[in-house]
Amino acid sequence: MRQKYTSGCVGILILLLCLCGCGKAEERADRLTSMWKDEQTETILATEEAALTSDTEDMLKQTDLEEMRQAKEAEKMFESILESCTKEFIGYHVLDDMFLRWFTMEYGTEYIRKIADEVESGRQDPDIWHELTGNTIHVLWLLYCKQTGVQQYQLENVRWQTCTSPEKTTLAFTGDINFAEGYVTTRHMDRCENGIYDCFSEDLLKRMNDADVMMINNEFTYSTRGEALPGKAYTFRADPSRVELLHVFGTDIVSLANNHVYDFGPDALLDTMDALKKEEIPYVGAGANIEEASKPYYFVCNGRKIAIVAATQIERSLNYTKEATEHEPGVLKTLQADKFVKVIQKAKKNSDIVIAVVHWGTEGDSHYGRDQYDLAQEFVKAGADAIIGGHTHCLQGFDMMEGVPILYSLGNFWFSSSTLDTGLAEVTIDQNGELTLGFVPCIQKNLRTDLVTEESERQRIYDFMQKHSASHVLVGEDGILRQEN
Repeated sequence: MRQKYTSGCVGILILLLCLCGCGKAEERADRLTSMWKDEQTETILATEEAALTSDTEDMLKQTDLEEMRQAKEAEKMFESILESCTKEFIGYHVLDDMFLRWFTMEYGTEYIRKIADEVESGRQDPDIWHELTGNTIHVLWLLYCKQTGVQQYQLENVRWQTCTSPEKTTLAFTGDINFAEGYVTTRHMDRCENGIYDCFSEDLLKRMNDADVMMINNEFTYSTRGEALPGKAYTFRADPSRVELLHVFGTDIVSLANNHVYDFGPDALLDTMDALKKEEIPYVGAGANIEEASKPYYFVCNGRKIAIVAATQIERSLNYTKEATEHEPGVLKTLQADKFVKVIQKAKKNSDIVIAVVHWGTEGDSHYGRDQYDLAQEFVKAGADAIIGGHTHCLQGFDMMEGVPILYSLGNFWFSSSTLDTGLAEVTIDQNGELTLGFVPCIQKNLRTDLVTEESERQRIYDFMQKHSASHVLVGEDGILRQEN
């Protein structure tokens, strides 16, 4: 009505001006028309703006209401999860609503709803975390700590590993190696035109470097300090610069839980650990004190957290190699099972898979002993998912306890001038978290270790391993360990 009235008034005014014959009537009429148009535009815009403001406010109100609804729904799901979940389902972590909020922000309401449904249904299968996100609850907790600053100690001794394949993770293990000055292996290497590259076949080095995690038993010390332990028949010490050679193997971690890492006393052991740290090569099984010697090392591979722990049973009757104490450096010993059992149990609560590396057995004996068998039983009960052994300087066979594969000894890998069968142990973890243990035959001959490629030679070594394995264990043509039905 207002617009019609204004329009009429302006029209009458223009008509009067024209009738009066005023010379500037037309000009004035144009000005008035323009003014009216401006007023009309402003009125329209104001009306539209008011409408838009109203619509926006309604939309914002609706958004706020939806967010409030989702927040209330999420809080109910958080409450349900925290009240009913088992410790196993949440990986023994101290979960709270802060973690669940973080999880919801990272992965969405739909995923937290599926977690709540899993808890409420009573199934509570921990694998659902990995199925939904590609990460287990242990890895999710690490990510949470990493992004929020919570429990930063959880990130210690952890390496995030890039894997060759998203479908499987491969961890490889060797027996004894020796870079000691003046020792037969090192003297030979120093004479070779291409150094260490002439001491291993190219295909073997490639296989080692292709492993997602490559572990070496470091059967000597890196140092220029200390004195050889009095009365000990064999003592091994390498110049610290030799530590660089480990990179040739693609080494990701070494075991120091053996009977030669203390050959030149505590200072040399400390130097060994310093040399490894400088090369950013982690170690297990020894430390500046018992706390460090007992610590697992963790690798995050394809969304799973894998723990590696190590201990030595040697020496069983002598005490050249000192056990770490609260204030003194040394190795982690497992003459009895109890100490290492506690380490395995702790690692199992904090990871998805535990690999126990043990230095044990009788030198030169291809048959594993009752003491090895008894210890293995305790380690399996504690939560080890695979056991890899060494020390005997010769191969020993396989066993399987409660589905857990055991290789009692890998023997020498590059340690003497003798012709000896040896090999790589390969632990493979598939997408479902299923673990298998395989053996890759190698031979140490003329101070060189080669991958065995000839089928008859491979089968000869498999037959040897079968002969020295538990009766219920089968060593397949592919070297994969299986349990006879």
